[in-house]
Amino acid sequence: MKAQLAILGILNVNPNYGYEIKRIYDNLFGKEKPILAGQVYSTLSRLERDDRIVKVPSDEKSGGPERLKYAITAKGQEDFRIWLETPEEPIPQLQATIYMKTVLAIIKDGDAAPYLDNQRRAHIARMRELTNQRRNCVFADMLLIDYVIFHLEADLRWIELTSSRLDKLKEEIWNSTQF
Repeated sequence: MKAQLAILGILNVNPNYGYEIKRIYDNLFGKEKPILAGQVYSTLSRLERDDRIVKVPSDEKSGGPERLKYAITAKGQEDFRIWLETPEEPIPQLQATIYMKTVLAIIKDGDAAPYLDNQRRAHIARMRELTNQRRNCVFADMLLIDYVIFHLEADLRWIELTSSRLDKLKEEIWNSTQF
């Protein structure tokens, strides 16, 4: 869904070719994981099927087959506007996974401290990588890196708090669960 809406946002500026949409998307959002060309064209097909975009002939003559640009429709503009104006639901996805692994480590080994220590090291290593990347990047990338670092810091705070409460969690799990 995010790729569809990002493509609508790109087309909201100007009609464009599929390969140019991919280039713009990768430049803005795909630094670590570029979008696949096949995903761009399958997304464009779905958007066209759903009347969010239309194909328009290009003014450019290339000597080959007619090149088509994609343009956003009024329905596509409205869908994009609504999505842009609607706040995202805060979803602590990683926290839920870390919590689940913590509980399962207690069930498996009777102790989640080694798991949490490994997770802490992984978070710190990722923060170091990002801090190094941040030193030599453009401002837009810096903002994205800051966003990720702040989330990693929040995870680290949770890991520290949970590590200090493992005995209580272990007691609660064993007292409330019958295996």
